[in-house]
Amino acid sequence: MYRKIEHRLARLHAPAHRGLLYGGLIGLEKESLRVAAGGGIAQTPHPAALGAPLTHPYITTDYSEALLEFITPPLTPPESALRFLQDIHEFVYSKLKDELLWTTSMPCIVKGADAIPIARYGRSNPGVMKTVYRRGLGHRYGRVMQVIAGVHFNYSLPDRFWPAYQALEQDTRPLRAFTDDAYMAMIRNLQRFGWLMPYLFGASPAVCKSFLCGRPTTLDEFDETTYYLPYATSLRMGDIGYQNSREQTTGMKANYDSLEAYVRSLTWAIETPCPEYEAIGVVVDGRYEQLNANVLQIENEYYSTVRPKQVLDDNEKPSLALKRRGVRYVELRSLDVNIFHPLGVDAPQIRFLEAFMIFCLLADSPPINLHERREIDRNQGGVAHRGRDPRLHLFWNGRERRLAQWGMEILDIMEGICELLDATAGGHAYGDALREQKAKIEDPGRTPSARMLAEMRAEGEGFYDYAKRMSLRHRDYFKGHAPDVARRRLFEEETRRSLQRQAELEAADTQPFDQYLADYFAQR
Repeated sequence: MYRKIEHRLARLHAPAHRGLLYGGLIGLEKESLRVAAGGGIAQTPHPAALGAPLTHPYITTDYSEALLEFITPPLTPPESALRFLQDIHEFVYSKLKDELLWTTSMPCIVKGADAIPIARYGRSNPGVMKTVYRRGLGHRYGRVMQVIAGVHFNYSLPDRFWPAYQALEQDTRPLRAFTDDAYMAMIRNLQRFGWLMPYLFGASPAVCKSFLCGRPTTLDEFDETTYYLPYATSLRMGDIGYQNSREQTTGMKANYDSLEAYVRSLTWAIETPCPEYEAIGVVVDGRYEQLNANVLQIENEYYSTVRPKQVLDDNEKPSLALKRRGVRYVELRSLDVNIFHPLGVDAPQIRFLEAFMIFCLLADSPPINLHERREIDRNQGGVAHRGRDPRLHLFWNGRERRLAQWGMEILDIMEGICELLDATAGGHAYGDALREQKAKIEDPGRTPSARMLAEMRAEGEGFYDYAKRMSLRHRDYFKGHAPDVARRRLFEEETRRSLQRQAELEAADTQPFDQYLADYFAQR
């Protein structure tokens, strides 16, 4: 595996190819709960001053009416995406009253499932479909799991990279076939080596006791308000977080051998009935409780740490978009919200992730068999719960590996990638970002999860009090910055347009919802 990437890197270091890797497009999606002054999830509707979440390109909602999602367009270099994300935060805070944006992945005080309002998107068929889908998620997995927040990192290589890379690989297929296979290879490696994400960036080692709503737990007690695990990195990515925990009973597991296999496996899931979900019912007392009773209602229900993505045309099914136009970008979904930065993500992390995605593209990536799938799942869970435990072993090809040794092997190879990126960008920002992550492997106390627990102990704070104090600090940061006038004008205009677009959708929508849903799933 390492020999092949070293060979590819050597060719990319040639003068004619040195700039090929630089300039990939980066998009960020960051979720944040709106939290009321009393400490619970906000019960207020999505603020009209933020526009219509159904049609706004940059400010929307995820599962809950209170769970905001901020979306940047694909941009380069990394600083551009971060600047856009900061401008969104500043705009949103200018419209909020006494509510906070929660600054961690794990939620604030949770007063039971009924206190989690499902997101609403209006009366149009697309809007109703989004709400019904979320209602179904609540029935299938519980509402509490849906208010965990995260950061998604979207990445695509520069267009000029692909024909040159194909020529270097001496591949004579159509360019799209080559590109799709390369992106799927990247995705398989992002799963193989994805345990690095919770170790390096996990920031959810503790949780408010209210999150468990009185259920029994194997977590330890930090204090009277907080559960935790002493070596945990990301409880969000562990077995108390949102995941497709019913894979064993439903038989669903996405196939990443190729794009065709991936689409085929998801298509099976959204077309195959599940007896457990049939028992819920689809239309109950005249109201849709879920979109259907199949293994997955739609493709997005399948939780994965990484996904191939294509931009959708109107109400196009995601699997159909991939089938028609291939992979446009890759979405890495395993990142906790970084409590130590107001944006939840910072520039060194973004640069490291870009280099890591390239590493996963260039490294050899055979298909994932059943044995390796079990190793991947075991490694992911092990690092989420015990990533800083010096006794933890990971597994690769049937062999036990020490996390520090394996992690340093990967980061050592990434030095060549960072050198290429720095040579084009100028300076040494990528190399510095890599060294920052190496320091975390050498000293687990530098990881965000360890720092969180250390600060909670030092301040005598449980999870809620600590997270609220940091949320207030970040609110003051955003309110203390003068807004970018042009960007503020853009958001005001998009807010107005989104409300207008939603009104137009609702006025023009005369098709019965039953027929709309049937037509949506009939797409071929």
